[in-house]
Amino acid sequence: MQEYFSLAGRTALVTGGSRGIGRMIAKGFVKAGARVFICSRKLAEGEETAKELSQFGECIALRADLSSEEGAKALAAELQQHTGQLDILVNNAGTAWGGELETFPAEGWHKVMQLNVTAVFSTIQQLLPLLRKGANADNPTRVINIGSVAGISTFGEQAYSYGPSKAAVHQMSRLLARELVNEHINVNVIAPGRFPSKMTRHIHSDPKALAEDCEMIPMGRWGKEEEMSALAIMLASAAGAYMAGNIIPIDGGFTL
Repeated sequence: MQEYFSLAGRTALVTGGSRGIGRMIAKGFVKAGARVFICSRKLAEGEETAKELSQFGECIALRADLSSEEGAKALAAELQQHTGQLDILVNNAGTAWGGELETFPAEGWHKVMQLNVTAVFSTIQQLLPLLRKGANADNPTRVINIGSVAGISTFGEQAYSYGPSKAAVHQMSRLLARELVNEHINVNVIAPGRFPSKMTRHIHSDPKALAEDCEMIPMGRWGKEEEMSALAIMLASAAGAYMAGNIIPIDGGFTL
């Protein structure tokens, strides 16, 4: 069965791949045999992660600021200098904004929607030529967008724009999946629950807050790095070749 989960000979890009969920996925891809590019706003941070992951295979860091359409265009142009095709795109870069309802600022909507939704669309749009290059019926290219259980449930911790942004990612992914599947490009969504990341550091670094948070998860714990990696590898490999338009929670039962 191992060959169904191999990424040997495949080229992947993971946005926001220097830390958190992006790093988990990038590490899994490298260990599964893929040539992996990671991008982040801070090149030094990306290069440090790429150096760490290179012990398992090939990992290359690029700088990208996806907060504008120009940033997505620049990323596509730079990636084209390194590879003639892209087999796997993981749109992981994102942000959140918390605040009281009465004082939640418009900027907290604009910034979150731009990076979590518009940037995902722009990145896919700009990378379509590379995604189409090697797409075929036997082994479709893959787009994996990182959504969230916050886009499914109403537990939002006063991050009023975050859940709606992820719900938008889910629906946008369905639309793109239907449109691109005939071009042999499969679009799916991973909707994580709790995993350690910069965004959740204020909880997992506080034992009391972590214990209280785990009480709301039926499995009673947060997700592990290898669990996130395994799901992404499944979607990116031959094992997930017949999947398109799926929103897949990985949350220890939280959405139940």
